[in-house]
Amino acid sequence: MHDYDLICIGCGPAGEKASTQAAYFGHPVAIVEQHATPGGAMVNTGTIPSKALRETALLCSAFNRRPLPGMDFRVDHNVSVAKFMARRHMIEQQEHDRIESSFDRQGIDVHHGRGRLIDATTVEVTTENGKTHRIRGRFVLISTGSSPLRPKHIPFDHPSVVDADGVLNLERIPARMIIVGGGVIGCEYASIFAEISVKVTLVHNGDHVLPFVDAECRQHLVQAMTDQGVDFRPNCAVKTVEPQLDGSVRVIFEDGTEATTDVLLWAAGRTSNSQNLGLESVGVEMGDRGLIKVNAHYQTNVPTIYAAGDVIGFPALAATSMEQGRIASCHMFGQTFKTGLTHLMPIGLYTIPAVSMIGQSMEQALREGHDPVIGTADYRYNVRGRMLGDDRGLLKCVFDRQSKALLGATIVGEDATELIHLAQCVIANGGGIDYFINTCFNYPSLGELYKYAAYSALQAMKRGTPALKAA
Repeated sequence: MHDYDLICIGCGPAGEKASTQAAYFGHPVAIVEQHATPGGAMVNTGTIPSKALRETALLCSAFNRRPLPGMDFRVDHNVSVAKFMARRHMIEQQEHDRIESSFDRQGIDVHHGRGRLIDATTVEVTTENGKTHRIRGRFVLISTGSSPLRPKHIPFDHPSVVDADGVLNLERIPARMIIVGGGVIGCEYASIFAEISVKVTLVHNGDHVLPFVDAECRQHLVQAMTDQGVDFRPNCAVKTVEPQLDGSVRVIFEDGTEATTDVLLWAAGRTSNSQNLGLESVGVEMGDRGLIKVNAHYQTNVPTIYAAGDVIGFPALAATSMEQGRIASCHMFGQTFKTGLTHLMPIGLYTIPAVSMIGQSMEQALREGHDPVIGTADYRYNVRGRMLGDDRGLLKCVFDRQSKALLGATIVGEDATELIHLAQCVIANGGGIDYFINTCFNYPSLGELYKYAAYSALQAMKRGTPALKAA
């Protein structure tokens, strides 16, 4: 006997969508959540709060990007980050209300407390006051997310040393900030704080930040961030961090150099929240860094136990986590309309400017046997781009030379994460150069960039411009 058809441990994007998917088809569902509010890191500490901070920063810098005579705006660095982004709390509360209303409509039970597997179908819930009770389900989904990685040699107990969860609770906006980590989180926060006149140093241990981004588009981003005042320190690692009497911290690097900063933000990696869940005791196979191993349906080696979201690792995005939860739920209950994650999953980076990509790069297209040709369009030649104050943006499309089909696209610039969806639809439907050439776009609009990227590709084809060799 079981109490529920599905028990979700964790109520981030994967747990929410898996539970509502199952409940929609009439299955009794329970969620076990240790926090008072739903949404996980997506709503409470990560995706939504950081993007709210980004939008506030862009609002404050609008007069600098689109100058008006006699108008000036400067951020008061004496205010706390929380006050600076007060609108975040309204957005978060609205999202909490949306999720909770959805659970109420679908009849989903929420058990507040920490969940732990007793066996392959039983979850023990420990409440905040230490009381326990057990619930049984036909299936269990682990969707507990991830947490910032905290190396032992970094003094996170000092108020000026924070991780990605703590940065939004700073007492004031600092004048100087060192950010460690050249990945998505580090670059996003570096560009956001630089936008509000914080002197940012971005430390990373590789040759390039964001190595998975198209090299040309990445250079556009790096140049834009450099113009904002970000100081990049590649191939650099932190040796020690020493708190100072005035509240600042001194950072000593492996190469012997050092720097003093008001705030050190550690954004170098995250770790899976898979500890103390009883996974090993019930035989769930684990991977490196606490990641849970799953198959294409997000099912573990224990048939009744599934896992989705950050707890299984890459790509660890809110959008992919939602889809993984839905796919897992469909597989549990034999729903065949959603059987796997689409190969056309966009990636969005909410840096300033934003970056987004879909499909194949030039190098990937070559490895897949295509004869690719590149078409580009610059924001500075697009009137809407100039209105928005973006003179560095770039749309880069990869087409197949013979069929003219669109294979992939990367965008760096204003509204990149929205514009990428047109490329997504065109690739999915087999369209390409001819579609863009024959389509009539609104004017002025950023969408028109695709038409000029298509013309650019036609010119390259006429010139016979060869593709690069596959790496």
